[in-house]
Amino acid sequence: MSVTVDANVLIYASNADDEQHERARELVLQLAGGPELLYLFWPTIMAFLRIATHPAIFRNPATPKQATAAITALLERPTVRTVAEDTGFWDVYRATSGDDVRGNRVPDTHLAALMRQHGVTVIYTRDRDFRRYDGIEPRDPFT
Repeated sequence: MSVTVDANVLIYASNADDEQHERARELVLQLAGGPELLYLFWPTIMAFLRIATHPAIFRNPATPKQATAAITALLERPTVRTVAEDTGFWDVYRATSGDDVRGNRVPDTHLAALMRQHGVTVIYTRDRDFRRYDGIEPRDPFT
């Protein structure tokens, strides 16, 4: 079974000031240690970089160097994979989104479609919106 994590889990894992930091950090390290594959999708990585370095979100945001080093450390692990949209992605996205996705649901639908296209069914996240996607099992690692 392959899994992925949402950007919010990566944020908690990297932010020592967050009350969920230790638990998130342990989870990410456990998942990245295998033996199953941990998929980090590019939209998740970019969201992490955007949020972790944003001075309007954090009193002491990560520097770009710190944020990219955190991602690099994960990507260097042998059981961590990145994948992108393959041929036919638009059809998968449309099947995932239906005709009513807009606004803040677009990035979640993008990620859910990527998961479907690559056969990843489990996402560790605090985002309850992932429950709306058939075949996707969101797991809140903090409950």
